[in-house]
Amino acid sequence: MGAESLTPAPNLYAHFPFCRRKCAYCALHSQPGAKQTERDAYAAALAETVEKLRIPQKSLSTIYFGGGSPALCDLRPMFKALAPFMSDNAEFTVELHPLDISGETMRILADGGVNRISMGVQSMDDTVLRSMGRGYTIDAAAVSFAKAKETIPNAGIDLIAGYPGDTQPSVPSGWGFVHCSVYSLILEEGTALAANAAAGKTRLPGDDDALDAVASMAESLESIGLARYEISNWAKPGFECRHNLAVWRGEDYIGIGEGARGRIGRLRTVNFGAPPSHGGKTAAREETERTGEKEDAIERRIFSLRTRDGLDAEGFPEWEKTLGKFAAEGLLERAGGKWRLTKRGAEVCDSILAELV
Repeated sequence: MGAESLTPAPNLYAHFPFCRRKCAYCALHSQPGAKQTERDAYAAALAETVEKLRIPQKSLSTIYFGGGSPALCDLRPMFKALAPFMSDNAEFTVELHPLDISGETMRILADGGVNRISMGVQSMDDTVLRSMGRGYTIDAAAVSFAKAKETIPNAGIDLIAGYPGDTQPSVPSGWGFVHCSVYSLILEEGTALAANAAAGKTRLPGDDDALDAVASMAESLESIGLARYEISNWAKPGFECRHNLAVWRGEDYIGIGEGARGRIGRLRTVNFGAPPSHGGKTAAREETERTGEKEDAIERRIFSLRTRDGLDAEGFPEWEKTLGKFAAEGLLERAGGKWRLTKRGAEVCDSILAELV
């Protein structure tokens, strides 16, 4: 399928699969240790894909560069290609690793139109950071974040709850971040962490311990003025991630690059626009699928339950019985025609969604 065949969408996600090394917990699509020439060629190829897309001028409301570590690439060709399509108030996010951040990198990002960053801190414990394979100390991460925030004030962090050895998970104080994502650890097959757990070298926390960790971190975040607006995300008022909200609310988004997914009308794409094989590696296979009308409607509606907006179940009478059951169990509440998770419900949202689908 050619790039020109895509219907315009208001949001764009680009995946950059490069990182310095594979973290112990990570199962995401990535290529650790790639050469600089390979990384830059990949970004240039994605820029060519953007230029072929039928995107109306100034129509992109949100752009999100995820990874991996996008800043390991020369992103300037992408910035040039995207510039004509960004709306005047577009949100442009780039994920950063603490080791990515320098004054020059931040200037390049800002000059390219980036106005929001998300830095992966993951833990406030140096021993845990070493176990993860992150390659920095928490003091070094603090310095990096302060430097990033000087150039791009709309700056947030990511943390992991329930990691082995993180017995007293905490959030930074005094950093001045305006957004925080807290992800519960998921043990993924094929990771170093899974291998260590199977060999008895690592003891994983129980479910209750993991839930306690999230609850403790949530309390800390709320105490410094961040409100929970989605299961895994907290923000100061006005600093919610517009890109992710667009996805959860069922909007279309173009996804380009290896490991990227997209949703445009009833068309679903995987690895769209991934460049040809490079550096001796086989190119990711582009996949497309056209979903059924009902499946598309469910997908666009269901994940709003994850947000504080809540789920509008109108048009889905088959959900009413299940939603009522969870409400009786104290996991959901209904207000203003929408179903919203209670505090207890937020702990088991995936189970509720699975039963609805």
